[in-house]
Amino acid sequence: MDKKNKHTNMARIIKFEKNDCAPCAQVSAYLDQKGIQYETVNPFDEPDLAAKFKIRTVPTVIVVEDEEIQHRIIGFKPEELAAIAL
Repeated sequence: MDKKNKHTNMARIIKFEKNDCAPCAQVSAYLDQKGIQYETVNPFDEPDLAAKFKIRTVPTVIVVEDEEIQHRIIGFKPEELAAIAL
């Protein structure tokens, strides 16, 4: 269920999640409700990508621009998620 980013063409939002993760579902629901477009990645399916961005827990949402992390949100934190909607 990949979704394109509504930010600039250079920035993208990636949400790392796994199946049967209640906080992951909460983050998805929040992002969808706010119209924030994002990509989803299961770190167990793509361990190299997870290692590249140092993902240690799910859910983790990162904003990546030019392959550098601009923002990292771990867990379901609506106030921090709202900041990436701008």
